[in-house]
Amino acid sequence: MIIKILVISAFALMIIIVGMVGLRRTKSFSDFFLGGGKIGPWMTAFTYGAAYFSAVLFIGFAGKIGWDFGLSGLWIALGNSLIGVLGVWWIMGNRIKNMSVEYQVHTMPEYFEKRYESRGFRLYSSLTIFIFFIPYSAAVFIGLSYLFQITFGIDYTLALFFMGLFTATYIVLGGYKSMTMIDVIFGIIMAVGASVLFTDTLQSAGGWNTIVEKLSAIKPQLVEWIGPPGLWPLFCLVFLTSVAPFAMPQLVQKFYAIRDKRAIRLGMIASTLFSVLISGTAYFTGATARLFLRPDNAPSAFENGKPIFDALMPELLTNIVSPSLSVLMLLLILSASMSTLAALVLISSSSVAKDIYAGFIRKDVSDKHLTMLMRVSSAFFVFLSTLLAYLKPATIVAILGISWGAIGAAFLGPFFWGLLSKRMNRLGAIVSSVGGLGLCLVLYATGTPSPQAGTIGMIASLVINPVVSNIFPGRKRDG
Repeated sequence: MIIKILVISAFALMIIIVGMVGLRRTKSFSDFFLGGGKIGPWMTAFTYGAAYFSAVLFIGFAGKIGWDFGLSGLWIALGNSLIGVLGVWWIMGNRIKNMSVEYQVHTMPEYFEKRYESRGFRLYSSLTIFIFFIPYSAAVFIGLSYLFQITFGIDYTLALFFMGLFTATYIVLGGYKSMTMIDVIFGIIMAVGASVLFTDTLQSAGGWNTIVEKLSAIKPQLVEWIGPPGLWPLFCLVFLTSVAPFAMPQLVQKFYAIRDKRAIRLGMIASTLFSVLISGTAYFTGATARLFLRPDNAPSAFENGKPIFDALMPELLTNIVSPSLSVLMLLLILSASMSTLAALVLISSSSVAKDIYAGFIRKDVSDKHLTMLMRVSSAFFVFLSTLLAYLKPATIVAILGISWGAIGAAFLGPFFWGLLSKRMNRLGAIVSSVGGLGLCLVLYATGTPSPQAGTIGMIASLVINPVVSNIFPGRKRDG
């Protein structure tokens, strides 16, 4: 326990020091939000991957999906890597960078205003980002707090308070400059931790053949191509987590900040390999949870004999893996989560400071004032996220499904087609965004599980924009 405390203290001190360095190097809004727009391929690859995967993956998704779907959960890892990473970098990377230069924009709402000539669309998209990124951030905080609760035996609320305070301090100090500097370290920790976790899990379980035999003995469907819940739920999870990145603001931002086309090509390869390792390890480890965890040896992960899905992976990572590796696993989850939180906080605070305040309330705001407002907005966003995490309204998978589904449904049609086609117009963009988001929320409110509701809303958003734009053609803009 003492070693864990010392390692975590050193980890936290390192982050604060990097934040202080970032503070000294942050002279403008562009520095705070985009690192000056000159970030190299390796930094961008690490920061993209670390922002994509967090405690949400390792704790919420790996636990619940691994327990429910077994080895078929690896389809999600494959989709994330080939679609959510390789596909996004290949199809969108250079287009996003060129768009940010051509339109001179820093945020997705700014792009919507200029591409579709609609200030109202900018306001609407800014509010959507701020509102629906709160549950996403809350899901990360829930995962981290469960991890600290089980690892150190401290109260969930106390763990949540310290994580919120630490995150706010780290982000408010240095912004994107701090994040890219520390993400390289985070990425290395994640890669090493995932490699060790995969190897240790495979050995502890007796090898691949033994894992398959034992899971098959528990429930044969756990080792089949499609796990027990069935094809439709699995498809929705793959689609939601793999296609939403085409229009997730915190991931799109990485291409605003990257240096040039060559950096995008190199970053695409590095980021894809990183994704295969991280997501594959997470879902594989989650699928083995049934082999290691039982109510008698992991009581905090079960209630009345039934698994508490968000507590499965913290229990597995801290008490089942060898003690010498538990500290590394803790750093693995922390590294992934801190980067994701940083990305979410920056995007959400920019929607308030840059898009709402500077876009509608006071257009002549100074760069210094705008940067200060970003810091204040960041702290406020962290407060709201931790408050929601304290309430724990649902499982991590359900909460993330709401967030990713809503953001994907609102932005996928307007952003994806807006970049790829000159034919898309304002009416098509607005109808696809409002229609997709509305359908997602209605389905969720009427009892449809959040991954399914999000998937249907995203598909609707993708279909509606080209259909409406072609039926009601208007003046076209360059895409």
